Amino acid sequence: MGVYEGSCHCGTVRFRATLALEGVMECNCSIDARVGGLLAPVAAEQFELLAGADELGDYQFGKKHIHRMFCRTCGIHTFARGTGRGGEPMVMLNARCLEGVELGDLKVTRFDGRSL
Repeated sequence: MGVYEGSCHCGTVRFRATLALEGVMECNCSIDARVGGLLAPVAAEQFELLAGADELGDYQFGKKHIHRMFCRTCGIHTFARGTGRGGEPMVMLNARCLEGVELGDLKVTRFDGRSL
């Protein structure tokens, strides 16, 4: 387990999360394929929004189960809120927004979100 901080490009939205960052997920759904994020799950209680709550936009599509949060200033998709398969609240971080993480060192798992 480690504590990671992250932000959008302009720094308006900042967050902290505690998680075991061993790998990330690359999803091919219609939005993730365009955004290019690498996703890392974290339990909602292990996520803290440090700044920018008033500047977050919320984009939903399809079944509208996932709240994809983005900075209204720079447009970067920083994280998404939803529920896990067991119904527990969770957050999916865009690992590209995390500070001090060498993405090339992480295992990338492909997820076929397009077929959901």
